[in-house]
Amino acid sequence: MSAIHLTKGGFENRIANISEMADGWNFKGTKPAIIDFYASWCGPCQRLSPIIDELAEEYADKVDIYKVNVDDEETLAKLFRVRSIPTLVYIPMGETPIIQAGGKTKGELKEIIETQLLK
Repeated sequence: MSAIHLTKGGFENRIANISEMADGWNFKGTKPAIIDFYASWCGPCQRLSPIIDELAEEYADKVDIYKVNVDDEETLAKLFRVRSIPTLVYIPMGETPIIQAGGKTKGELKEIIETQLLK
């Protein structure tokens, strides 16, 4: 199972209602999540993509992993103030999302999943 590609509609169904986010973070998910903001023309994004898909398979029962194409979903990119790509958004249960720009190795991502999302 690879990462799920999110559109604005999918985001509102699985993550949060955009119109309500001004009032605070209200995550709809039933397990922690990661959102990978990427573009098809971005070299670092292309290197990260297979790692994201591998992690989606490895953590399928524990973490939801999504991808958002910033060229197709500008509203979502603006919502998280994505200024460079790749940007990863880590969403722990009951906590505010953590946003980090830049690619990560598989080992670094697994450590973040284990220490920040599955704690």
